[in-house]
Amino acid sequence: MIYFISFLNYHLCRRFIMTKVASELGTEKISTLLIKQAVPASIGILVMSLNMIVDTIFVGQWIGVLAIAAITVVLPIAFMISSIGMGIGIGGSSIISRALGNNNSEKAFLTFGNQISLTTILALFFVVVGNIYSTEILSIFGAKGGILSPSQEYFDVIIYGVPFLTFAMMGNPVIRAVGKPKFAMYAMMVPAVVNIVLDIIFIKYMNLGMYGAGLATSIAYASCGLFILYFFISNKSELRIITKNFRLNFSIVNEIIKLGGVSVVRQGTISVLMIVLNYSLYKYGGEISISIFGIINRVMMFALFPIMGITQGFLPIAGYNYGAKKYDRVKETIKKAIIYGCAVTGLIYILIIIFSKEIISVFSTDIILLNETPRAMILVFLVSPIIAIQLIGSAYFQAAGKALPALFLTLLKQGLFLIPLAYLLPIYYGIDGVWFSFAIGDTLATIITYVVLKKEISKNLNDSFSI
Repeated sequence: MIYFISFLNYHLCRRFIMTKVASELGTEKISTLLIKQAVPASIGILVMSLNMIVDTIFVGQWIGVLAIAAITVVLPIAFMISSIGMGIGIGGSSIISRALGNNNSEKAFLTFGNQISLTTILALFFVVVGNIYSTEILSIFGAKGGILSPSQEYFDVIIYGVPFLTFAMMGNPVIRAVGKPKFAMYAMMVPAVVNIVLDIIFIKYMNLGMYGAGLATSIAYASCGLFILYFFISNKSELRIITKNFRLNFSIVNEIIKLGGVSVVRQGTISVLMIVLNYSLYKYGGEISISIFGIINRVMMFALFPIMGITQGFLPIAGYNYGAKKYDRVKETIKKAIIYGCAVTGLIYILIIIFSKEIISVFSTDIILLNETPRAMILVFLVSPIIAIQLIGSAYFQAAGKALPALFLTLLKQGLFLIPLAYLLPIYYGIDGVWFSFAIGDTLATIITYVVLKKEISKNLNDSFSI
């Protein structure tokens, strides 16, 4: 009887999820879909960005300038590990979206089960490695001089929350792929609220310093992972956790790795970039330059939240319609996502130019930071209005299941351009060389992405393309 109920529930869920997703992603107006998918994703990213900004403000105001540098060193390590979950989530959600578009719900359910198994195995492995070699890893990422001690204290705590963050990063794209963007938004908001509240308690009132900051972050990660787990085991999700699907299927795993590997390699490249940046910043500007970039990096996460939300909303729409061979809708989704993204990032850049000094003053009262950060921030954001072409271009190839061009476009800015530029330009231009490398890398990557995307659309979607 239990098996029959489970079997009936499984097939009813399959039928319901196909009907619901098809009625929206395959038929609804593209602009409406983008708004429905992108707005919740943007709000979720905004709240997470605000969380990291507030976190930086708290440690900067209540602990000190070196605490900002410590967070700048440690968080890329945590995100590098959790990017495994993001890669599995994005790769698997691409498969799920296309499978649903092709009326193959069985493959969608099997993919989800394999995602859970892969995430659990790999996250725990890398957390163990991180624990054993923590000092060596921190040193590689730039924890030198006075930065090492607060970095170690922070890292030793948050490493235990990383498996929960990894699961959350896997589950979030899947939730969007099955047409539940609002819940995906809530899942991103939960850890932000938890972290901010606990930061105040642990740092300000309990005076726990960097240990308190790490403990707050680790508990926040756990709350996010458990909230997403609750979604999948409750009646809110049509895509359920079914134990028989935990057994790894080679073809599914291979496809997840090919597509999700793009995101993992992207984050891995960003981690290498952080090593190079921290090296150049420390060599040519000292500890204070790492703190300056720490502030700029937080502002960047906040400023780009709309285009990141548009990109996240774009993926399930493009993936579903590509799987359903509705290529006109795919082309329309690409074009509108790029236009919306460029418009929003352009407006944000104008606001950054106007209010740069006021923005920096929120993080710290240190005179050097207040004097040097605004100019550096404006240079870093110089060509940000056009990066929507980069993000949507690489996201299209992921949505279409084309791993190699997606990987190539993903690596353009950080890997092929920004890493060598951030290392070489400071040799000739000092610390300014680091700031200029961002604008040059963005410009070159955007030009190449546009050419590749236009050629792909003309060849495989049977039309010319222009913005």
